[in-house]
Amino acid sequence: MLPRQAAPVGSSRVRRASRVLLALAAMAALLSVDLPDAGAAAPLGVTARAEPDAGADRVGALFAGRLDGGHFCTAAVVHSDDRSVIATAAHCLDNPDSTVFAPGYRDGKAPYGLWKVTSVYMSPRWTQGRDQDEDIAFASVSPVTGSEQVEDLVGGFPVAPDQPADVTVTIVGYPSSDESPLRCTNATSLFSPTQRRIDCPDLSGGTSGSPWLANGAVAGVLGGYEGGGLVPEVSYSAVMDDQALELYREAAVAG
Repeated sequence: MLPRQAAPVGSSRVRRASRVLLALAAMAALLSVDLPDAGAAAPLGVTARAEPDAGADRVGALFAGRLDGGHFCTAAVVHSDDRSVIATAAHCLDNPDSTVFAPGYRDGKAPYGLWKVTSVYMSPRWTQGRDQDEDIAFASVSPVTGSEQVEDLVGGFPVAPDQPADVTVTIVGYPSSDESPLRCTNATSLFSPTQRRIDCPDLSGGTSGSPWLANGAVAGVLGGYEGGGLVPEVSYSAVMDDQALELYREAAVAG
């Protein structure tokens, strides 16, 4: 066998550099969904008011028809082909025909308008048996007034399943008793192979459906075990599995 001819050192370096640049370009294209600036790091396990920013504006409250009816859950805009999809807990969409979404909601005002739910994407294991391991849903929304898509106004989070057991996430959500969102960051752990747990105080009723953001991407939603937890200090999310990813893909393409 003839020996391989060694390439000149300079050309080898150029090829390696080109491959690195191509890989970085491909990754940038994959994540070209306008990830929000994470901002200053907050202490882990501390819940505080979420100040307005690009990330918080993608999260909103769910209402029964109108703002004056009180908000009962949380949802977040995720990236989709027609820029009109939100993620939340499946148990938050028991009455989708009367549910509206208010991204960036604060102090009685909906700065980006109201968006009615038009289509819902849930696992059959949830709709047929309310399997707590499938308490993740996606929904298409359309403006109550106007014609713009919600993602055109506030941007959308990417979706990132298959996270490590101890991934650190940031939760942004609306307690029913509060008119502005709260934020908490902490490391998570696996409560079971299908449920993820986090210790964050004050995430009470209304925060169901809140996005669990890992490096700016939705890695779960508050829900799952015991509807997200029976005490405000400990919360849960169903692990985002292949079923959840398939639901997201269906919603993202169908819009």
